[in-house]
Amino acid sequence: MAVTKWTVDPVHSEVQFKIKHLVISTITGSFKNFEGGATSDMGNFEDAEIHFSLDVSSIDTNQGTRDAHLRSADFFDAEQFPHLTFQSNYFHKVKGDNYKLSGLLTLKGITKPIELDAEYGGSERDADGKIRVGFEVEGRLSRQEFGLNYMQLTDSGGLVIGEDVKLIANIQLVKEG
Repeated sequence: MAVTKWTVDPVHSEVQFKIKHLVISTITGSFKNFEGGATSDMGNFEDAEIHFSLDVSSIDTNQGTRDAHLRSADFFDAEQFPHLTFQSNYFHKVKGDNYKLSGLLTLKGITKPIELDAEYGGSERDADGKIRVGFEVEGRLSRQEFGLNYMQLTDSGGLVIGEDVKLIANIQLVKEG
């Protein structure tokens, strides 16, 4: 069985998150610096090994003061825990272009299993003749399970920020070799 290695193209990929603010609106942010890849059977991505790492200091919510607070010990503690990492356990086709991606997510020194949905976007050869594939990956995680315990309350007693974080990643992989 031929093995194919793929590398994340950060220029044509993005990693975003969404979280409720004051329970009335959603804040969207992204991470600008990340890397990753996959190893798969040459024919398809069934059972592919997938790994990913992002620099939490590269967080960007379009608001500098908030970004600095998110890098602090109140949230990501980027100085002590500079990376969020993911290592897959399995990647299986569910139906059509839809897959389930399961693995271990490490954030702020805490490692927990997570299951994500992935949709295969297709394959295309670029202008340089390299094969590229695209996936959109989505999932949710509980921020408190990963030590993001900031619990400021509003005057009415609600949380300033929500518990659930929605992850959205549009990933383009380039075939190595």
